[in-house]
Amino acid sequence: MKVREEKLEQIIHWAENNPDIRAVLLTSSLVNPYAPVDDFSDLDVELVFGNRATYESGNEWIRLFGEPISMIEEDDRVFDGRHAMKMVLYKDHVKVDFKLYQVAEFIEEIKEENLPEDWDVGYKVLIDKDDLTKNLKPPTYQSIMIQKPKEKEFQQLMNDFWWDTTYVAKCLKRGDIFYAKFMSENILRTDYLVPLIEWHIAGNHDWNTITTNKHGRLFRKYLSSDLWNKVEKTFSGSDIEENWNALFAYADLVHELGTSLAEKLHFIYPSKLEDDIRNYLKNVKTMS
Repeated sequence: MKVREEKLEQIIHWAENNPDIRAVLLTSSLVNPYAPVDDFSDLDVELVFGNRATYESGNEWIRLFGEPISMIEEDDRVFDGRHAMKMVLYKDHVKVDFKLYQVAEFIEEIKEENLPEDWDVGYKVLIDKDDLTKNLKPPTYQSIMIQKPKEKEFQQLMNDFWWDTTYVAKCLKRGDIFYAKFMSENILRTDYLVPLIEWHIAGNHDWNTITTNKHGRLFRKYLSSDLWNKVEKTFSGSDIEENWNALFAYADLVHELGTSLAEKLHFIYPSKLEDDIRNYLKNVKTMS
């Protein structure tokens, strides 16, 4: 994306000529070899200041790189005093996440035994006027790789999934679509289905180094067309009957993935729990 590259060049030129800035890093997807990149990918820029106070309190410098149409600011209280954030969407559609460090805070991060996740997923030093990054460890990318579950983790996920399907069923019977959607999308999908699909994909690759990016962005790349179709059936609109169909699609998919994973890892699959909950779901659906 040419306009994004031009904006990064503007930021680098400004930083090179600004004595308050001692180092600049580019992080996240643009320097992560495992991340998908497209025209919507953000610029994640870390600025290391001798004194960041005026840059944190004022926003005049943000306008040097274009006209902002929206901005989110988070001070260092959100990040245990380590840094502040200014996330800016410009009128030219480029989004820049500025992370603001003080030199001392930046050095403390470097001294940590393990790289912070923002650096472990990849970074590129753009400017370093004082050799501050000389001891910065190389990224391992391990924080984004899918890890093989322990049996306790697997059993907990299965138990929680089947438990929480009952909330969806009760909500649908009540016609409470808001709570039903919260439970099916925020809980069933995010907390249970996403990690289960991740484990399925990693297991099919012998648990070698593999990532599907955030929240299943690369699932379609790794799933068969048949399995992807089954995933799609778990999505639904606002119609109550459609949501019932999606709930049972969740149940079928979790059964398929869960039993397969349990067999591969020699775990015990909670078959009785599933049978009892399925009967409950069916009974609730047919209640007058």
